[in-house]
Formats: sequence, structure tokens, C-alpha cells
Amino acid sequence: MRVSLFVPCYIDVFEPRVGIATLELLRRFGIDPTYPLDQTCCGQPMVNAGCHAEAVATEAHFARTFADCDYIVVPSGSCVHQVRYHMTSVEQTEEVRAVRARTYELVEFLHDILKVEAFPWAEFPHKVSYHNNCNALRGIGHGTASELREAPFSKPLDLLRKVKGIEIVEQARPDECCGFGGTFSVFEPAVSVKMGHDKVRDHAQSGAEYVVSADSSCMLHQKGCATRLGLPLKFRHIAEVLNGARA
Repeated sequence: MRVSLFVPCYIDVFEPRVGIATLELLRRFGIDPTYPLDQTCCGQPMVNAGCHAEAVATEAHFARTFADCDYIVVPSGSCVHQVRYHMTSVEQTEEVRAVRARTYELVEFLHDILKVEAFPWAEFPHKVSYHNNCNALRGIGHGTASELREAPFSKPLDLLRKVKGIEIVEQARPDECCGFGGTFSVFEPAVSVKMGHDKVRDHAQSGAEYVVSADSSCMLHQKGCATRLGLPLKFRHIAEVLNGARA
């Protein structure tokens, strides 16, 4: 199995430990992924802003960079959603379509491809509230959205419940958006802040000590909101918890 690791630009800059945890976690399962050093961005910021022409070169570079592998694993649901469903500015050659189909978010790779049954090295004896990133939940199918009349499931919670000592606590509105939304938080800052404040208050009222998510972008936004409100919440990417990180 030839696996490449794509570390999104915002993780590389602000949360490099998430990329390291993802690499270490994959190695625990006997996978030694390649890490192309010339990788850059998936093109999501430009596409979200409607700048499709400006995204062509970035998307083409992504496809070339990851063409020679069976799976591209990414610790970010929003970036995977971009590649799989919205990387359409570039010409849709056979190579581009193949790369898009082979791109997997970390949780779904562990849950659906590797079908992991245990994390014997992991222990996290804390109350945890899980944040569903909108693109991960509704875009790539991490779980069931509350507005759908379907049997409930959650791939990230399936994995987290295999961690020794963890206690999952429930929010009042578990799949409500936190207001980050990338460019949305720039164009509508007041709305973004209000949504962020509502979300972190919901986490706090659930009794959580830690907020865990598969997307660091949402975590960065919520961490800032929690700090400004004086809420004693701590934030961790799911890769860190599954890899055995302690408090």
C-alpha cells in the first residue's frame, strides 16, 4: 500500500504537532507514508472565495504531486471535501480524477480502509466533547447530521470510544456550525464570533474538559473564542488522542 501524507497549509503553520501525530499514528499500523516536500495547498481558500481561475495552478500541482500513490491521507475533513468534490477548476484528466478519488481524511482512512479495531497505546482519561466539522460531517460522511432521518452513526466517535479512559459527553447541539468557515469568518466577522461563542459555551455546559475534532481550523477558531470568554476548555486534534497523547 503506497500512502502519501498531505499536511494542510494551516496545520503546517499553526498546528505542526497534528501532522507529526498523523505520521506517527500511521506508522503504528505499519504504514510509512511518503511526504512530498513540494506539496503546497489543495486550493480550498481560492475556491471558497470564488476565485476558480486562480485555483487552477494550485490544483494541478496537487494532482501532480500525489499522482504516484494508492492513498493520500489528510488530517482535515475540509481539505478532503475540497479535493474530492470541488477540485474542478483544473482540467479533469484521468490523473486528476484518480487523485481526487484516492484522497482520504484520516478518520475515514482508519475507519473505512484500515478498519482499526483498537488503539492499545492510547489512554485519555478525560471528559471529551467532539466537534463535528461541517465539511467532514455533511460533506464526506463522518456521521449522521441531525436534520436527516437516518440511523445515527459517527466514525470519529467509533474510533474515540476505543481509547482507554475517555468519556464522551454530549452537547445540546452537537452538529451546529462553529462559525469559522474560512473566508466566511473574514466577510462576516460578527456572525462568526457569535456562532463561535455559542459553540464553546455548548461545549462547556456539557461538562467537557477537552474538545476534540478532526479539523484544526475549527479548533483554532473555537480556542480563540473560549480564551476570550474565559472558558477553561482545552483542544486536541483526534490524531493526537488516537496516537496516545496525554493531557
